[in-house]
Amino acid sequence: MPKVKVVNQTGAEVGKLNLSDEVFAITPNMQTVFDVVYAQRAAMRQGTHSTKNRVDVRGGGIKPWRQKGTGRARQGSIRAPQWRGGGIVFGPKPRSYNVKVNKKVVQVALKSLLSDRLASNNLVVVDKIELEGFKTKGLVEVLTALNASGKILVITAEEDFNLSQAGRNIPNVYVQTKSHLSVYDMINADMYIATQDAVSKYEEELK
Repeated sequence: MPKVKVVNQTGAEVGKLNLSDEVFAITPNMQTVFDVVYAQRAAMRQGTHSTKNRVDVRGGGIKPWRQKGTGRARQGSIRAPQWRGGGIVFGPKPRSYNVKVNKKVVQVALKSLLSDRLASNNLVVVDKIELEGFKTKGLVEVLTALNASGKILVITAEEDFNLSQAGRNIPNVYVQTKSHLSVYDMINADMYIATQDAVSKYEEELK
């Protein structure tokens, strides 16, 4: 059972926390992470692209010239694909790019990322993060005290207006509640800073 220290927002240690082996100590399965990210990126595509084939293009109802005797190649319509302004052959049509991923695969992907960040000492557990206001300076001081670097993901259990507003202007910092995070968001961060309540929720839902 892995054990991680719990710090306050000034960086001082305030306790220890035993984490679940099933959630924070598995062997990361990066294939599941790839599968989930692939599905999420595919779902971001609108799929509204559309081209006109020779049936949809306006005009071209009459045969351009007679079949024989002109010395030119036979043509049936000026809206055939080989004509300028003609229809498109096998062009894209509106479609859905959604890819189905099982719920258990998503859970394994989440556990893989949490285990990987813990193993690489890139998971910081904070008892709580409370800012007096929503100024960016307050969150910068917290991140500096926690020695956070790289792309940082701040995970909270509940929505915090001051915290989310303070993080909007800091490059490479993303503040989000645990329930609104996806695998795509998590793989894009080098370091996780999670509140103790958020860690407890992960253990409850992923066991």
